[in-house]
Amino acid sequence: MEYITGSTDFKLESSAVTLGKFDGIHLGHRYLIEQVVSYRDKGLRPVVFSLIANKGMKHIYTEQEKRIILEACGVDTLVSCPFTDDIRNMEPEEFIRDVLAEKLDVRIIVVGEDFRFGRNRRGDASMLKSYADKYGYKVIACTKKRIKGRIVSSSSVRAELEKGNVEAANAMLGMPYSIYGKVMHGRKIGRTLGMPTVNLLPPQEKLLPISGVYASVIYAEGGIYEGVTNIGYKPSVGAEKQIGAETFMFDYDKELYGEDIKVELHSFHRPEYRFASMEELKSAMHADIDYARKYFKSKSVR
Repeated sequence: MEYITGSTDFKLESSAVTLGKFDGIHLGHRYLIEQVVSYRDKGLRPVVFSLIANKGMKHIYTEQEKRIILEACGVDTLVSCPFTDDIRNMEPEEFIRDVLAEKLDVRIIVVGEDFRFGRNRRGDASMLKSYADKYGYKVIACTKKRIKGRIVSSSSVRAELEKGNVEAANAMLGMPYSIYGKVMHGRKIGRTLGMPTVNLLPPQEKLLPISGVYASVIYAEGGIYEGVTNIGYKPSVGAEKQIGAETFMFDYDKELYGEDIKVELHSFHRPEYRFASMEELKSAMHADIDYARKYFKSKSVR
């Protein structure tokens, strides 16, 4: 997949484009993406034009994770455009002419029904349609996806993650919430307890769910493994300064240092606690493992 970021010096040809922030890549986003991908058979390039939110904001998926997911969805080109004052203050027709028509050579535009763009958010799906003949494209405006009457949105996904309700978040995402990263060296406390773990240190812009223990599925070295993951600061073993993800993989005993893996969170078990002794911690870890094994036995997650 072609990735364009940090530059406006690009020129595509004959594209089908969907526009938005695409933070969570939830069910609503996936429907928009499916629409543009379907136009590949008609000779159009499937493009996601993503407006990057302000710095300092936590993201459900980082840019790297977004690239991996969108490529798997069949997207040919991801344009990540910083939401600068220049972009924010463009007149709607200027954005249509200079970005959509000139740079993207757009033939099909797919947006959510509430999409807004341009100065003072004056641009919307109706305005896109009003300029369709002038600039030679067609607009498809899609209604919001709902689950049990609730609108699927990135803010809804965030709210569930912040409460530890990963199963509700996963239903809206259309796939398990995941953390991608390179395995780091840890304190090796798990190994001394007979339960060696792999450690990920997500970037600070990554939105993590509430600290605690989760039943998890791990993709590593071409295999898929069940496990249990602790999200937090590990207060029982010296309290880390940055929140991380520590995972014990069932039926796996190889070292993965330096390897890229994916950890999916499937079910919240308990909050993160500070235990008084290593024996208490070991006992809790065994209980966590029992919980996760029973969870996966009762669910079909792979």
